[in-house]
Amino acid sequence: MPSPIIIALDFEINDALNLASKLDPSECKLKVGYQLFTAGGPAVIEKLKNLGFDIFLDLKFHDIPSTVYKAVQNSMEIGIWMLNVHAAGGGEMLKAASSAIESSEKKPILLGVTLLTSLNKGSLREIGFGSDVEVESLVISFAKLCRSNGLDGVVCSPQEIKSLRKEIGKDFVLVTPGIRSNQIAGDDQKRTTSPSKALKEGADYIVVGREVTLDHNPSDKVKQILENIPKQTLNNLK
Repeated sequence: MPSPIIIALDFEINDALNLASKLDPSECKLKVGYQLFTAGGPAVIEKLKNLGFDIFLDLKFHDIPSTVYKAVQNSMEIGIWMLNVHAAGGGEMLKAASSAIESSEKKPILLGVTLLTSLNKGSLREIGFGSDVEVESLVISFAKLCRSNGLDGVVCSPQEIKSLRKEIGKDFVLVTPGIRSNQIAGDDQKRTTSPSKALKEGADYIVVGREVTLDHNPSDKVKQILENIPKQTLNNLK
């Protein structure tokens, strides 16, 4: 069965390629974000694909609709499996992103980013939201906006999975960062949980970073995570 694990390659080029060479494409997919993409560009994506991996391009596009439309089109030319845009860009921008994908024969999964897992209620007040703002209700509003504008799913923290499943249903992809079996020193993500709990509550994919990438044997660590997920939970995944 397909693995729900996505490994975050938040490294420079050589370190990322070295790590990828130690992983099994049948056991995980790879996420390429700003750090690696700005260093290696489309060429590093191609090298990772040549190793057999599906690629989640995590650039969180957030711009005027016409610019995002072109960015999504260019991303598809690289041959990625999944990409995302910021839900806060608004309905017109989200619709432009989904329209760009409609022209593709092999459509990638298009996600909206609700709120970064580094943000909490205090963070939202700092950037101008009212004192009565609730993280969960804001995430649900963003998710509904994404769905109504043709996106396939959202990136959300573990804390919002159950509420999103209740409000939006099963036919909507939930990708969940902030995953770790144990707390990690220097962790800057505030809304986190374990792999098994995230999947049991309804996540389709989980993004795992330092727990795997800092391990002396990352391949064995991925296998350990998979083995610790109940088979019934894995069988229930899409």
